Amino acid sequence: MTAHRSLLLAAASSVVLASAAAAQTPPQDREVVVGDVIVTGAPFGVTDRASLLAVDVLDEEDLAVAPAATLGDLVSGLPGVRSTAFAPGASRPVIRGLSGPRVQVLTNGLGMIDASSVSPDHQVAVDPGEARRIEIVRGPSTLVFGGSAIGGVVNIIDDRIPTERAESLDGHVSAQASTVDHGTSFGGRLKANAGPLVLTVDGFTRDSSDYDVPVFPESEALLDEEGETAGDERTVHNTFVQLDQYGAGVSFLGSRGFVGASVKHVDTTYGVPGHEHEPDPLDPGPHEEEGVSIGLEQTRYDLRGELNFDGGPFSAARLSAGWADYAHTEFEGDEVGTQFFSDGHEGRFELVQRERHGWQGVVGLQLLERTFDAVGDEAYVPRTDISEQGLYTVQRFDRGGLGFEGGLRLDKRTLESLAGEREFDNVSASAGLFFRPSAPLFLGLSVARNERAPSEVELFAEGAHVATGAFEVGDIDLDSEIATSIEATVHFARGPFEFDLHAYRAEYDGFIDLRPTGLVDVESGLPIFEYVQTDAQFRGFEAEADYRLWESGQRSLTLTGAADWVRATTDLGQAARIPPWSATAGLEWTSRRFDAGLEVRHVGEQDRTAAFERPTDSYTLVSLKGAVRPFADRNVTVFAEASNLTDAEAREHASFQKEIAPLPGRSLRAGVTWRF
Repeated sequence: MTAHRSLLLAAASSVVLASAAAAQTPPQDREVVVGDVIVTGAPFGVTDRASLLAVDVLDEEDLAVAPAATLGDLVSGLPGVRSTAFAPGASRPVIRGLSGPRVQVLTNGLGMIDASSVSPDHQVAVDPGEARRIEIVRGPSTLVFGGSAIGGVVNIIDDRIPTERAESLDGHVSAQASTVDHGTSFGGRLKANAGPLVLTVDGFTRDSSDYDVPVFPESEALLDEEGETAGDERTVHNTFVQLDQYGAGVSFLGSRGFVGASVKHVDTTYGVPGHEHEPDPLDPGPHEEEGVSIGLEQTRYDLRGELNFDGGPFSAARLSAGWADYAHTEFEGDEVGTQFFSDGHEGRFELVQRERHGWQGVVGLQLLERTFDAVGDEAYVPRTDISEQGLYTVQRFDRGGLGFEGGLRLDKRTLESLAGEREFDNVSASAGLFFRPSAPLFLGLSVARNERAPSEVELFAEGAHVATGAFEVGDIDLDSEIATSIEATVHFARGPFEFDLHAYRAEYDGFIDLRPTGLVDVESGLPIFEYVQTDAQFRGFEAEADYRLWESGQRSLTLTGAADWVRATTDLGQAARIPPWSATAGLEWTSRRFDAGLEVRHVGEQDRTAAFERPTDSYTLVSLKGAVRPFADRNVTVFAEASNLTDAEAREHASFQKEIAPLPGRSLRAGVTWRF
């Protein structure tokens, strides 16, 4: 039987099973659970207090006062989440020690269709400034998004395609500035009704200079190795960012659903520290190293719709699709260097089952066609055409005191390049059981088996990759990576106390790892690293807790805490760039007119390192923030934050740049938001 026939048969079987399941009538109704409803990984909607998934949510109020930063830096510090911290213009999320192609970055549930997973110096083609909500899902139980989400998902949700009518003229305007990088940002969005149509328009701009640090940028270990001493410099050069993003959308809202379309364009230029090229020695001009900057442009079109049914086994049908054209150019001084291109489209169709006495579910189809190409001296990956088809179903049965979740996904992925062609047929599945021994307590245990097909880089790379400091060689014979995981979940909420814990262990069969060969490429002078497969083990936990010390009306004082820890080993030694443990404690005051918070975050040292990797020291960051709503309607918020108050030296272990680019020093950030 061909793979396509297998996928079609699976789809038909899933629909039949889902319909039969939806018709079941359990003997008792489900207990109503309050909490924040999440949509990433659970398209039928489950609250965070009743989910087996490990989820954190940044809502509109959080984002209104959040720093203007790239995605990885914005979410870094949440439990289990760090940043690649390659530069202020390029930082991707690191989840449970995993990054790159193992972490999916989505916009409204669809992939970015960019080149951000190819290299750590590539920016994600989206800015958090456009988001109304960001959901971060940790762990592999995200079957809706396939094997590429084996590490987790970060989903940026905007309102560019409206799903609800505006009250009159709805909008948001924000502005802020920061001292450590002389940064400024401005943004706004509007939503208005025009008969049965709802129109939106939004724009965002950000500009920052090289940022300051409390110490000489190069680490003591690197200076000792090079036989040099620290100078007086306290700025990480070539870390500027200039970004402009704008978009518009329109929706037709009817009595049974909506259909809408949008367009977005992002244009950004940013510097890459430490990424310099020596000029040609035969050039008679000045022989100085030239800093590299990157210019990124993407135009994206999206279509989304939903049709609600009055009866039958399904309550709704949903369709979403995106088309994007992406170009990424590395400039060596004023000259054009290597260029990267990514264009394609992705679509998703889902049937959401009608909830019947605690039974929920979804059946979906996902399709992707993408072409990646690179031109120039650092084009170490050949042009590759990528095709993916996926069928999935996720089911949940909740009797109130006891319930279960399960899912199945079939994927077919084809990669074709000048170096060769590979096809992968993958099967992923998950199952979980949860129990509520009492109303405040939720206990869960889930297991998952996920398969991830190798990326174009892991298969076809061959060339110098300055961003990683290696001459990378792929392996066209790599097999799919298989992760078998188990995760325990605890949610507790009673009175003034809330607590969440996720403990996990994942065993990887055929973990794809980039390992040194001990050889050096003669032309580039870089050490040669090869992609190989080995077995690996990841284990760790994340915990969060809140305790309201005092509360009266709208005023409250809350003690907060969080901690995470991950350890990863392979049969070839320690896994590279695994973040150390961290612990955070905070005190938050909230009231109708004034909010304030104090946070202390400690990150441990990391001395469990891979070959060619240096250890990092521990550090402690202290921050103080406040927000004032001076008007009775509370639509205007003036906010300020002082970060890294002690001006501590901090180096992110997950970053390739940790030896030359520590995290920013002491900074004051202030701004204002107006929602109407």
